[in-house]
Amino acid sequence: MTGRGTISNTVPADRARTMRRAATAMLILMAALFVLSGRYLAVHPAWGFVHAFAEAAMVGGLADWFAVTALFRRPLGLPIPHTAIIPEKKDRIADTMAGFLRENFLTPAVVARRMAAMNLAGAVGTYLADPRLGKDSRIRAGASELAVEILESLDPQRLGTQVRAGLAAQAEKLEIAPLLGTMLDAMIADGRHRVLIDRIIRWAGVVLEDNEDLVRTMVRNRANALLRFAGLDERLAESVLDGLYKLLAEVLVNQDHPLRMKIELGLSSLATGLRSDPEMQARVERMKTDLIANPAVADWWQGVWERIRANLIASLRDPAAGSGRYLTQTMAELGQALSSDPRLQLQVNRFARRTAVGIAARYGDQIVRLVSETVRRWDARTITDRVESAVGRDLQFIRINGTLVGGLVGVTIHLLSGLLA
Repeated sequence: MTGRGTISNTVPADRARTMRRAATAMLILMAALFVLSGRYLAVHPAWGFVHAFAEAAMVGGLADWFAVTALFRRPLGLPIPHTAIIPEKKDRIADTMAGFLRENFLTPAVVARRMAAMNLAGAVGTYLADPRLGKDSRIRAGASELAVEILESLDPQRLGTQVRAGLAAQAEKLEIAPLLGTMLDAMIADGRHRVLIDRIIRWAGVVLEDNEDLVRTMVRNRANALLRFAGLDERLAESVLDGLYKLLAEVLVNQDHPLRMKIELGLSSLATGLRSDPEMQARVERMKTDLIANPAVADWWQGVWERIRANLIASLRDPAAGSGRYLTQTMAELGQALSSDPRLQLQVNRFARRTAVGIAARYGDQIVRLVSETVRRWDARTITDRVESAVGRDLQFIRINGTLVGGLVGVTIHLLSGLLA
């Protein structure tokens, strides 16, 4: 639309013009034939049939011309009742169209019934899995450019804040202690905690190696004056370090080492406490809340999100990065999954059906009102020209057929009149 109350001023070419001229020419021809045949009625009885045909054809043609013209305008400009139907009844037509749309397309029951008969996921999957889609570089480039435009149009600060707020809201609702306890129990049951213990031991060894000087200093500071005087504090510090390294190595190698057993027992006790100890759960929840509320975490997340967004944009714009091919491959894999997995199709179709039904239930009346108000705002002359251009050709065939059928009826009546006379 180009403005309120009007459609685009460009009206399609009148495709019915040729047929309108043909129908009018046929009507003029019937009138001429009627006048000509009337002069020769006494010459031969056959002229009576010609005269009857032309007379009835004129009546039929004129009647159909009036009916067709009355749809769009007033015949000969005369204010005849029930003419110019489309421009005069435009508002009623708008309401009828809106009501038809509401009753046949936008009620939740109709939408659900129509969506139930559709395998939307299968159709989308077949399209995405089509090899020609992957070979079409225009589709790949278009998908990449669309993704870039979406990422660039987003306000990083606002979106990062919204995502952080959403994650924080979900984290607030989530009781993390029982979840951690269950995960730890599962690790212990599967024996995966041993790998965790090994990593902790190796990490402790690295920390000890990096802080040997600190350990020596602590031992010296705690040794008595006699040991320091005798120079034994250095040997004591080395012995302590050697003992710690040996202990870590034994715990790492020996799976049945008592210290390892105590660590496993501590992990098991921790898992039990996380799942069933209210006091421990409360401490974990307080830690979680403090972590979420920490401004440093918010700044960290903002930086992470901005790096993710920038890297995505750069990779999508760089043909050498292969993101376009990766996107195409991902779409093809998604299409293959959608087209071959009945359970996935069921879930996607169910989600699409529920979404469509929800839209119809929530916004159906607004959509119908929009259609009605839009048609009401259309300029009557323009909409009349558009409708006439679209269906006028078929309507002119009605005029031609009416002329011919009327003529045949006239011949039939003339024949019956002669037989009954």
